[in-house]
Amino acid sequence: MALNSKEMALMIERMMDDKKAQDIIVLDVAEMTIVADEFVICSVRSTVQSRALCDYIEEKMDECHIPLKRLEGYREGCWIVMDYGDVIVHIFRQEEREFYSLERLWSEGDNMHVAAKA
Repeated sequence: MALNSKEMALMIERMMDDKKAQDIIVLDVAEMTIVADEFVICSVRSTVQSRALCDYIEEKMDECHIPLKRLEGYREGCWIVMDYGDVIVHIFRQEEREFYSLERLWSEGDNMHVAAKA
């Protein structure tokens, strides 16, 4: 079963929540860029947690036969970008997230979904 970009983004959001990521949001950027339809953004406490979360997402997506197209920032672990085509995943250490403030740059009215904590 193929997932659309929104379904994929929400699945990744749940994965992030499973691994204790913080301040998870999904941004619908389809009307703003041709790069992707959705951004999934979260914060983590450390570079170790960012790499572990990246590994977990990649493993689970691979199990769903959804290939990772490109990965950037893994070695440094401060801002990891995972490209799944229509969905781009951003895993930030808190300091980098505050500095780059992607949600401020890309949010436009009602295009932001903030993850609800269970």
